[in-house]
Amino acid sequence: MVVDASALLAFLQGEPGADRVEEILDDSVIGAANWSEVAQKVRASGADWGIASGLLLSYRLKVEPVSRRDAEAAAESWRRGSGLSLADRLCLALARRLDLPVLTADRAWEESERIEQLRR
Repeated sequence: MVVDASALLAFLQGEPGADRVEEILDDSVIGAANWSEVAQKVRASGADWGIASGLLLSYRLKVEPVSRRDAEAAAESWRRGSGLSLADRLCLALARRLDLPVLTADRAWEESERIEQLRR
């Protein structure tokens, strides 16, 4: 499963759905852009990124680089007013490339058979 930054942040902060994230972390992938987003938010909160990243990487979570194909797909999927950031669109492009579902806590995303909302 591909995890969005919002799902990892929910896990790190012990928010509702953290247990679901922990269930899938061992076999999950996060894109490098979303990994950067997690690092930024953890640091901005004053938490220790070294500890947080160490915890996340103690699972078999894989950080996948952004490919040219992902970047182009993210650009193609941009729509004014969609509410999806570049990082969101890169996450979705990665999921399409790897043919995996996405776990997100971002309510701006529509739920579908390929997108699992952490918070309903």
